[in-house]
Amino acid sequence: MKMKYFLMSLVAAVLVSCGTTSTVPITGRKQTLMVSDGEVLSLSTQQYQEFMQTAKLSTNATNTAMVKRVGQNLANAVVSYLNANGLASEVSNYKWTFNLVQNNEVNAWCMPGGLICVYEGLLPVTQDEASLAIVLGHEIAHAVAKHSAEQMSTQMKQQYGIQIGSAVAGALGMGANTQSIVQAIVAQGFNFKNLKYSRDHENEADHMGLIFAAMAGYDPQVATSFWQRMASQSSSQTAEFLSDHPSDATRIKNIQGWMPEALKYYTPPKTTTTTTAKKATTTKKTTTKKTTTTKKK
Repeated sequence: MKMKYFLMSLVAAVLVSCGTTSTVPITGRKQTLMVSDGEVLSLSTQQYQEFMQTAKLSTNATNTAMVKRVGQNLANAVVSYLNANGLASEVSNYKWTFNLVQNNEVNAWCMPGGLICVYEGLLPVTQDEASLAIVLGHEIAHAVAKHSAEQMSTQMKQQYGIQIGSAVAGALGMGANTQSIVQAIVAQGFNFKNLKYSRDHENEADHMGLIFAAMAGYDPQVATSFWQRMASQSSSQTAEFLSDHPSDATRIKNIQGWMPEALKYYTPPKTTTTTTAKKATTTKKTTTKKTTTTKKK
């Protein structure tokens, strides 16, 4: 029995030592990641390319331009914030990409590395650029917070826990085997596009995304009405504890709680007031007197 606990402790110690600890921007939460950015981004890029090969891009030039414009504004704001806070390396390998595809689903998603896809069905619900920024901010937050890598790390830990015997044997060489472990996870059906994050991750993405939108110059206060519209689109009333996402009511309540913080990052656009000065034009009438000279004969 003592040997069993010793082996379990050994595995736990090896797993912790092989991971890297990082801090999530904005929230300050500590996380331990067992996969590198290079490993995750390579898989992400491959899956994104495969999806785009079969997807149909939107033919609406105006909406496509809007998605790219809002997305890039957010990306620029996020990168500037990270650079200013000594966190430039967190997204140095990201390739920000924003595509609008023909799909009537009310959906958008982001793969690691800033590879984002928006479905046309989302735009009737967002209705304006600020609300679209709330959605894209949320998706970008998943990438910046490295939620995919964190979930992969969790799965790796679970695999080791289930196969504790073999884990002990292979743990000492785990650093060299990380790539094969990641591939094993992917082989079991790990798909970034269909990834369902935990409620904690969804809450964190809501929090960070609200602030990212504010940083980019979009009014975060539209988030409440947007999520109310999203709630009206919901066809199911799944109990919150059974869902990976927070309930609509919880999400809106949390967003309202974060609003004072988000507004500190928001600078409303300056409204330019044009004053038309009326110029008084004085017309001077010049009267020319004609002098008639009468010659005396």
